Amino acid sequence: MNLADLTFNTNAGETIERELLIAYLNTGTSESATWSPIGKRVEDSSEEIDWGEETKQDILGHTHTTLKKPTITQTFDPCDLDSGDAAQVKIWNLAIKEQNAPALSNMDMLIVHLYAGTKGSAFAERYSACAVKPSSIGGSGGGNIGLPLDVTYGGERTTGTASITSGVVTFTPDTEA
Repeated sequence: MNLADLTFNTNAGETIERELLIAYLNTGTSESATWSPIGKRVEDSSEEIDWGEETKQDILGHTHTTLKKPTITQTFDPCDLDSGDAAQVKIWNLAIKEQNAPALSNMDMLIVHLYAGTKGSAFAERYSACAVKPSSIGGSGGGNIGLPLDVTYGGERTTGTASITSGVVTFTPDTEA
């Protein structure tokens, strides 16, 4: 499926604010998603995109490069615990209380690119089976308890649009033409 090009919905000549790229964890059910932002209190986090690049040189001396579908990972650190952070509470229960590895490796996530598309209907990509792996728990004395996370986006990728009304995120998948 070939998707139409999108434009950025920001002012020309201005850089795009980091706050316009948000990852959400489904803290509801697969039938009735509740999208909770992940990474509250994280100061710096970027998606790392590994294309599995392979470069070879043929017998004529020509160089050819191939790319595979990307593996996308993201680290959220520090990720301080906060009872008002639904994503952290869900992850803490699955990781620390239950040590539920199968559930942690099958999380439903949504990446919303609020800067792409229209302001009321932003480009979004949903990944059905992400691995959300806490890498530690704790912190320094006098500080906060952190639960840093490593996320590997996986499963089926569904593109679509997301709208946010009064803090509630609604994802609408693209329909195939």
